[in-house]
Amino acid sequence: MPKQNLDNLDITILSMLSENARKPYLEISRECGVSGAAVHQRIQRLNAAGVILRSQCVIDPAALGYETSAFVGIIMSDPHHYDAVIKYLEGMPEVVECYCTGGRCDILVKMFARNNEHLLDMLINLQRKCNVRTQTMISFKQVFDRQSPVLNTLRKEENKK
Repeated sequence: MPKQNLDNLDITILSMLSENARKPYLEISRECGVSGAAVHQRIQRLNAAGVILRSQCVIDPAALGYETSAFVGIIMSDPHHYDAVIKYLEGMPEVVECYCTGGRCDILVKMFARNNEHLLDMLINLQRKCNVRTQTMISFKQVFDRQSPVLNTLRKEENKK
């Protein structure tokens, strides 16, 4: 996808939506000093251009009983089975992120488990059914989570113009 040319209004709207995707367009328009129609058109354009991929409701997994968070590096024994491993991972609702990576691991996933025993069961099943090895890092606590860090950089670039 080619780089999108965003102005300060686009960047401000994106910043507001990244903090609260449910923020009303009217409130955004008031804070930006433009009409609600202008905000609506901008957001429609950003959606159509693929800048905004989706809006989502973030649920705390621990509140639902999933208290263990882990990052699992998957090492393929046979790269020809890559698609089958991805399909298996897609079928695991506990896997919330999946990346194709270089380095020691071929695939990196973030997953949640009810507890360490549940995590161990999932890993053993993954290893047996997909003939892979895994390297697991358990997360004790998420320190921060943020949207794309480039918004501040884009704002600085736009202000230099």
